[in-house]
Amino acid sequence: MFTGIIQALGTVKPLEGDSWQITCVTQPYNVIMQDLATGDSIAVDGICLTVEKILKDGFIATASPETLRRTTLGQEETQQRYVNLEASLKVGGKVGGHFVMGHVDGMGQLVSAQATLSSWEMIFTAPDAIARYIVPKGSIAINGISLTVADYQPELSQFKVAVIPLTYTETNLQYISPGGWVNLEGDILGKYVEKYLSVGNQDVKQTTQTIPNDITPAFLVEHGYL
Repeated sequence: MFTGIIQALGTVKPLEGDSWQITCVTQPYNVIMQDLATGDSIAVDGICLTVEKILKDGFIATASPETLRRTTLGQEETQQRYVNLEASLKVGGKVGGHFVMGHVDGMGQLVSAQATLSSWEMIFTAPDAIARYIVPKGSIAINGISLTVADYQPELSQFKVAVIPLTYTETNLQYISPGGWVNLEGDILGKYVEKYLSVGNQDVKQTTQTIPNDITPAFLVEHGYL
């Protein structure tokens, strides 16, 4: 589990098979490397990867074919730009953003990025798999960054976020051009609510179907109710 607060920038390099080398480039990068151990989880552009081998300034991890298909890690342009890095949340640690699982739901594209007096206003597209979890003032993870939805236009399948200068300059949002792809993860709370409502509605329908339309005294006697 992560919080969407980026701790460092890195680069990714494909190795043989499904292995990837992730190198920290932010100095100092002790926040990522100081307690890193084999088997730890690291969010790489919002993708939860498991550390298999520790290097001097990074680590090696494996990305499954499903991960490559669903995320930007499988795109060549990602291998030529910086990625956001965040170590997993420790018990007792600060939750500065929101609960981010590192399970990317799909990809969106940057539509535009405009600087204002106090922030960067960025508009992204969102496929249906993510759009149903987007609500104004709700949380969303973009390349692993915890951000708040400022506006949502369902007819265009687009949403807007306001990014403060600190977040913009310390993450890879500054390197993404219009048309560039990003990883999106919807708020886990929305997913559980959706599941609960879906199962709840099914239970109600099933219960309703087992109740006769007309319960009469004769019906009760027939079924043992005296």
